[in-house]
Amino acid sequence: MKMISESKHTIHANCVKFQKSDLKSKFNVKALRRPYDSINSWGPTYGEHKRFLELTDEQFLYLKDYAKNEDILFTASAMDSKSLEFLAQIDVPFIKIGSGDVDNYPMLEKAAKYDKPLFVSTGMHDLGVVKTVYNLITPINKRLCLLHCVSAYPTPFQDINLQVITDYKNLFPSAVIGYSGHELGTEVSVGAVALGAKVLERHLTLDKTMKGTDHSCSLEPQEFAQMVTQIRNLELALTPHRPKCRQESEWSCYRKLGKSIVAKQFLSKGTVLSLDLIDIKVAEPFGINASKVFDILGLRVNKDIGFDESIQFDDLCQTD
Repeated sequence: MKMISESKHTIHANCVKFQKSDLKSKFNVKALRRPYDSINSWGPTYGEHKRFLELTDEQFLYLKDYAKNEDILFTASAMDSKSLEFLAQIDVPFIKIGSGDVDNYPMLEKAAKYDKPLFVSTGMHDLGVVKTVYNLITPINKRLCLLHCVSAYPTPFQDINLQVITDYKNLFPSAVIGYSGHELGTEVSVGAVALGAKVLERHLTLDKTMKGTDHSCSLEPQEFAQMVTQIRNLELALTPHRPKCRQESEWSCYRKLGKSIVAKQFLSKGTVLSLDLIDIKVAEPFGINASKVFDILGLRVNKDIGFDESIQFDDLCQTD
């Protein structure tokens, strides 16, 4: 519950996402009995380890209600077909399929048939599999989000291959493209948004030193909040796209440091302007904008202009 509260009030995230597993549906008997001798283990076998960590259906419902009271979206990754059915039954706003089930095509097809947006992480698989997923799901469900992901905890920076986001945008035009990151720090995730990721998923922990495989590459609340602020600022910087122009915020600097055209020497009335007679300086008062320098060549001054004085358009006339 503290993580949900932190997500809403400290991080200002849009959604909290858990994982839902039915162990007998996800693992076969031998996989559950496999010895798990690790500093991260909560039991002597992998099955006992996972049973210790797994939330009950009742706990999920309680957390969903808590999130609703906190006014933040709540969902979970369906780690097997039975968990998929449970999440659909409790009416989560969207369904997430983790990287382990990217090539579980029957489960993906089943998930696509629910009337819900479908988010799919694509770690551990190549582009051919992702194309199959896209072609399988989109005829059934147009609300597809594909998340570029590398399933290593933490992900080495040289393995992140962030430009895949650009590939996905080009190859899968009807899908929303996002990024699910497991790297250290936040800069890559911010970069993913700069490349066009519209959804960002990161793991949250209350303490990076806690026991567990991914705590070290998760973000603590304040670090997560800083990343969200960076992303919101980046979004402001990226949109709306408009032609290059002088921004309203630049005017004070321009009035102070913008350059205009001045007389390089005393100019008597009737003098025809040439480049050797004018200079470009920060001037008071502000004269003709420096960008107009070639436009005024050949014009005649209609009054005497002193050395180093600003030249105004009213001071000029056409030559006969």
